[in-house]
Amino acid sequence: MDDLIRHPLAHARIEHGWSQSDLARQIRRAALRRGLRSGAERQRISKWENGRIVPDDDSQMLLADVFEIDPSLVTALGWPDWLPGRDSSIPLGPLSSVPALREALRTAMDRRTFLTYSSATLVGLASQWAAAQSESLAATLDGKPVDTELVDLLEATGHKLTSLVTEQRQHTRTLLDGHLATVTDLVDGGNYTEPIGRRLHTLAARMSQTVGWHRFDQGKHATAARFWHGALHSAHASGDRDLGAGILSDLAYQATWLKEPNTAAEILQRAVTHTRHPTARSLLRLRLARAQAALGDATACHTSLSHAERELQRASGDPAPPWCAWMQPADLLVDSGQCLLDLGQPDRAHGLISEGMALLPGARDKTRAVFLSYEAKSFLAAGEADHAAAAAKESLTLAHKIGAPRCVTLVTDLMPEFRQSPGTEGVDELLEVARTP
Repeated sequence: MDDLIRHPLAHARIEHGWSQSDLARQIRRAALRRGLRSGAERQRISKWENGRIVPDDDSQMLLADVFEIDPSLVTALGWPDWLPGRDSSIPLGPLSSVPALREALRTAMDRRTFLTYSSATLVGLASQWAAAQSESLAATLDGKPVDTELVDLLEATGHKLTSLVTEQRQHTRTLLDGHLATVTDLVDGGNYTEPIGRRLHTLAARMSQTVGWHRFDQGKHATAARFWHGALHSAHASGDRDLGAGILSDLAYQATWLKEPNTAAEILQRAVTHTRHPTARSLLRLRLARAQAALGDATACHTSLSHAERELQRASGDPAPPWCAWMQPADLLVDSGQCLLDLGQPDRAHGLISEGMALLPGARDKTRAVFLSYEAKSFLAAGEADHAAAAAKESLTLAHKIGAPRCVTLVTDLMPEFRQSPGTEGVDELLEVARTP
């Protein structure tokens, strides 16, 4: 499971370096300063952070005292929006890419993972991107010169790092972060022409997008979102609208994963209308269908799937952008099957998932691990626990091999259903494998 700190109170508390017991002690001290008494204890703080109860008005005023917040904000904003450290995104602008990238890199160095962006923040960011026009990227005359030969080297190295097979990528986190930091430094302090600046921003966007996926696969959702946020700023600066739409669709995919499909659908509906390449539109339509299926909107889902299929068929003669060049009929088939599973149509879903699995290239191990978990789910829905156990075990083994905790989670989430079929061929063995770290 991911280590996301979901509640703003936990975020504010940890930012101050306090445990739950420390915060309770701070509240009791604040009460004494006011001539009051408070029964705040660790257990009560835990209930506040888990959302089980809301602090009463007196407790919120004591919390405001502890965090040095203007008491008027408590009443004006309400719980928990008045708490410090609420997420915010950097507005898109001509000089916004470097601050956004540096924010992501700082977040990645912190051992703690804080709040993801709120739904309002993400939808607002997508709306701003959809309405904004790319501005002319000015030449930069300060700093040390950045020439074409250096950018050629950086692009070649970046391509090599991002195109490694999945099993090897788990070992390259430090290299990827360092490469992105180097590119960010050059964007920030280099002396370059407008064309070289555009190439640097494009490279920063692609690197930050890739690093975001690495963090997402590791279950570090807040950090992943910040890298995608930085990538969006860089893509906007470079003028690459399709790349920007793709990055927004990554944020939407994450929202669906975090069980916020309505947010995902709102983001994608803004992004897809500004996407030019048919492969890119196909991918965004497919992700929109996944969100709509999670919302139970069968009509909208089937419409999006039809659009995704038509766009993918149109794309054959035109090379796809690198960020979505992997999109193939196998992806369309399997994700369509997953949509049908979510809509309660397991029989049709199983056929599509099996057909897509047969078409998937062998080199895409992470995708295979994900698709195998979908296949296991479809077998369970069909009452075939033995076949489901075989697919789940293969998915789990592959996920451990490539270092993808997200894929492990997909399988472990199925364990309650497997426990209902003890003694079925392969099930007990799977349960034992799932218990082994």
